[in-house]
Order: sequence, then structure tokens, then C-alpha cells
Amino acid sequence: MEIELGRGKRARRAYTFDDIAVVPSRRTRNPEDVSTAWSIDAFQFDIPVLGAPMDSVVSPQTAIMLGELGGLGVLDLEGLWTRYEDPTPLLAEIAGLPDAVATARMQELYSTPIKPELVTARLAEIRAAGVTVAGSLTPQRTQELYETVAAAGVDLFVIRGTTVSAEHVSSVAEPLNLKKFIYDLDVPVIVGGAATYTAALHLMRTGAAGVLVGFGGGAASTTRATLGIQAPMATAVSDVAGARRDYLDESGGRYVHVIADGGVGTSGDIVKALAMGADAVMLGVALARATDAPGQGYHWGPEAHHAKLPRGHRVKVDQVATLEEVLYGPAPVADGTANLIGALKKSMATTGYSDLKEFQRVDVVVSPTR
Repeated sequence: MEIELGRGKRARRAYTFDDIAVVPSRRTRNPEDVSTAWSIDAFQFDIPVLGAPMDSVVSPQTAIMLGELGGLGVLDLEGLWTRYEDPTPLLAEIAGLPDAVATARMQELYSTPIKPELVTARLAEIRAAGVTVAGSLTPQRTQELYETVAAAGVDLFVIRGTTVSAEHVSSVAEPLNLKKFIYDLDVPVIVGGAATYTAALHLMRTGAAGVLVGFGGGAASTTRATLGIQAPMATAVSDVAGARRDYLDESGGRYVHVIADGGVGTSGDIVKALAMGADAVMLGVALARATDAPGQGYHWGPEAHHAKLPRGHRVKVDQVATLEEVLYGPAPVADGTANLIGALKKSMATTGYSDLKEFQRVDVVVSPTR
């Protein structure tokens, strides 16, 4: 139902994860009997967790760790790891910068050109560990570097931007033809972000294996303040899940995975994202809180060092536990920042669902306090 904002503008009410909650049914289960397994294309995972392609979250080493823990780490192929032979001192420098100079210094560090040979080396390092290999590029860099990425041998390719559309219009550069690109590339492609039913449906029609849902909702993002754009995530995930359902009928049975990307900071947010129809979540700040995360207690995304219009900043995060403990416990805190998978299993068991597809049918209410 639309709300009248004034005589010249109407708007639809949208909801964040904080606005909603899941509710129990008549049945409960043992958490040990609950499955959090997830798969996309031929790739199977124990948990529905992707590490966001941010330098504060995923390095080659943490991508390997996350893979060994049952998830998927996505390496930012435009980050420090593909610009410098050894970015470890630079990560430490970023963590130690005063707030007043952090943005300017990061812009300097990220102005160093990407080295294709480092793209190859970093992906080879992950592959040598025997885990699924995933790398991410923005749409602007995809045409420039995808041949290097494909030759290096990724299992999953991610095209991730603040927003990605199937119909980008440009008078200054040849836009990426997503449909042709995905058709030509012989690996599953995940694209996003998208925040509306129509945008997601068009991305699904390009042949994408998965669609990232989110726009301006992450902990390190200032997109709402700088551009005035935000997509409340509960509504956005539900809208894109609706596009998935309709595309499944339209395509005669082709299932496109919905991945919540942004605004998923605690175990409760993960629960609600899946309840609204997501198949998996892409985590940034939730994994940046690990003591072994490369951000060393800080978190930032690629928007934070944009050369002309930064739309994010470096934020300090509490380091709560190791990556394994953040995912599987034991949790040293009671605020939903550790033992994320244990909390997810507990919620699924309490509401009576045995796997993630079933859990998408859980009842949801709007919080009466909102």
C-alpha cells in the first residue's frame, strides 16, 4: 500500500531487518537435526555464507580459511592484494590511520595500478589449498581483466558494484553487455547489487547464477548520505525473491540464487535475510570482527576509497573472536556477533524447519515497537 508523502509524490512502505522478526510454529526441532547446507551450480557449501570482496574481510588466506570452514571467500580482484606484492604493511597502516586522513591516504594506496600477474598468483594460491575459488570485479573493470581471471581459473565469478543493471547507458564508454559476457564465460556468474523486483528480473534474464541484493546498507557505506539512495533490506530481499519465483516460471525451471549483501551484521540479520527468501548471505562487517580478519579491527569497502566520490568510510569494529568462533562458536558475547551458524541453527530449530529452503516459508511479523 502506498503512502501519500504530499500532493505530488507517493511512496511504498519498505522494511529493514530491524523492523521484522520470525515467529515459531507448532513444531520445534533439535539444532543438531538442522541443515545449513547450500549449493550454487555444481558447488556445495556447508553454510550459506560468502565473505564479501573487501580487503578488510577477505585476503587469500582468509578465503582459504572460510572455504575450509564450509563457506566461500570472494577475493576483491581490484584490492590491495592485486596491486602490491605484500600488502600486509599497508593493511596495518590503514588500521593505524587517524580518521582525518584515512580517506585521502586510502585513495593514494588504491591508485596504484592492478597487476594482472598478481591476479593470477592470488587465485592460484587459493586454488592450491583445494577450496572453491571466487573473485570479484566491478562492472567497469570486468571487460579489462576478465580474460586474466578466466585464464587463472575461477570457479565462481562475481560482478559486484553499488548497483549493477542489465541496461547500463553510457555516452562515454562501451557498457558491459552482461548477457553476452555471461554466455561467453564458462563459469557461474553472480551479479549485483540489485534492490528491486524489475532490476533483479532483468539480471536473471542475462543468465546470472545468482543475484546480490543490497544498496547502501552496509556498515561502512555512506551511500544514503552522499547519494540519497537506500534499499531497506527486508523489503529488497523479498522483492528479489519474488522476481526469482516469477523467473522460475518464465524460464521453465531455471533457479537463480538470491544472496543478501548489505545490512547483514548479526546472526539475527542472517536469520531474517533467509526468512525473507535469500538463499545465502554475503557478510562484510560480521566477518571483519574476527581477530584473524585482514582489517585488524577496521572495516572498509571499495566505496571508501573511490577516487572522485567516496561513498563509505573506514569504521572501527570490535574484534570478538577468531573466524572459526565467529562462525561456529563458542560465543564470548551475547549480541549476535559470534557463533553465527549456531544461532541460525537454533532459530531454524525453534521455528521447526530442517533446511534452508523450508525456512524461507517461516512466518514473519512486523515489530509492533517500530
